Amino acid sequence: MDAREFKLMFDSVSKNFGFAKNFGGWFKESSECIVVLDLQKSNYSNSYYLNIKVYIQGFFGVTYVMNKFLVKNDVGIVSTRSPKEYRDIFDLENQLENINREEKLHKLFIEFLMPFTNKALVRSGIKKLAEDDEILLQPAVQKELYSTM
Repeated sequence: MDAREFKLMFDSVSKNFGFAKNFGGWFKESSECIVVLDLQKSNYSNSYYLNIKVYIQGFFGVTYVMNKFLVKNDVGIVSTRSPKEYRDIFDLENQLENINREEKLHKLFIEFLMPFTNKALVRSGIKKLAEDDEILLQPAVQKELYSTM
């Protein structure tokens, strides 16, 4: 599978789960947070990393709007990547057939991305993700989160 085909597949699946493509990334937002999915091309192989970034409205005095900066910025207020068990989806050098890659991509959204995103769209959900050790909050982010709740 080539990169263009893969990005079209990712776009189709992500839209099925309510993400909107804009500025080279996929967004889902609420009044409290913006979740950004970003495919980062590996420098070492024909593969991608799925960067998941969360921007929390009002943190550090900033109001975020969907723009290219949110996609191209290396990290969000909260950042993570997809779990290791889904890594083969993003490796375009393997022999995974397109139908199997798409099925696994759906599974990634159902089992990980949607539960994560639904929590990450609200501050209380981000707090829960941190308490359950699903994300690591930097000290300044943790202090800001607990001071606003």
